[in-house]
Amino acid sequence: MSTAPKVIVLILSYNGKTLLEDSVSSYLANDYPNFKVIIIDNGSTDNTKEYIEKEFPGAKVIRIEKNKGYSGGFNFGLTYAFDQQKVDYVLITNNDVQVDKNVISSLVETAESDKMIGFVTGKVFYFDQPDTLQTVGKKEDPVLWNGGHIGGGEIDIGQYDKVVELAFADDIFTLVKREMYEITGGYDTNFFLQSEEYDWQARSKKLGYKIFYTPKAKIWHKESMTIGKTSALKEYYNARNPMLVILKHKSPEFFKKYFWKHLRQNVFKYSVKVVVKKGEIKKGIKIWLGFFSGLMWGFRNRKFTFKHFV
Repeated sequence: MSTAPKVIVLILSYNGKTLLEDSVSSYLANDYPNFKVIIIDNGSTDNTKEYIEKEFPGAKVIRIEKNKGYSGGFNFGLTYAFDQQKVDYVLITNNDVQVDKNVISSLVETAESDKMIGFVTGKVFYFDQPDTLQTVGKKEDPVLWNGGHIGGGEIDIGQYDKVVELAFADDIFTLVKREMYEITGGYDTNFFLQSEEYDWQARSKKLGYKIFYTPKAKIWHKESMTIGKTSALKEYYNARNPMLVILKHKSPEFFKKYFWKHLRQNVFKYSVKVVVKKGEIKKGIKIWLGFFSGLMWGFRNRKFTFKHFV
């Protein structure tokens, strides 16, 4: 038996059978000595389970009969990996990726350097522009808190080749440490999809855990192939879920500043743009519905006080 920490790679897939060849084959080709690849079939109707069992006998499928969304689907896999298989790390990853052969070993190397590192990610490139970065982490914004992507759209010439701590990170691929998971409990299923990693990272940071980036870990991402880059569903949750994170974790004074910027920039201006310039009325409506759903969640869960608005 290898003495290297035990890792399970969790790939969530909902009717994404056509995407799995690149992701599963490239993960199975990794050089790390102690890992397994598990595909979470999140209520698919495209025979994902049968496909994997036939084409990739080195991987395993665990199936959910009804789609539980991104957060619920991954929580199902996290419970299996950490509670049943007793692994040291789980690598959460999208199904629409292709990865470098040393991605697992690079992530584990960084995670093992500090017991308080809870999450580790790396370089994400665009699949169809293999030298162009999509993200190497996220900035901290003084008003929105979770800021924009670092490195997005830049050609990689080594400008992000240092191991660093991040404010936040996208979970296109993220290594998760067991000890942190046992305390924080994984994703909050109130989020269904979008901002679920933002909330989990915020909870972990409150406990002193860190989010790290290593330039040695590289993947190529096909970007939002399951729900679409700008689907109406995605727009709904983008308008709703970041507000929930702020309500859960920040002060009323912070929320006031956030609320007006979010309403003006991410809801009003953006909905006008998609309706007037693109003619996408359904998306415009979904943005506003998501915004009001976030407000209703705050009222139902008694997150609002007088100080939040005055």
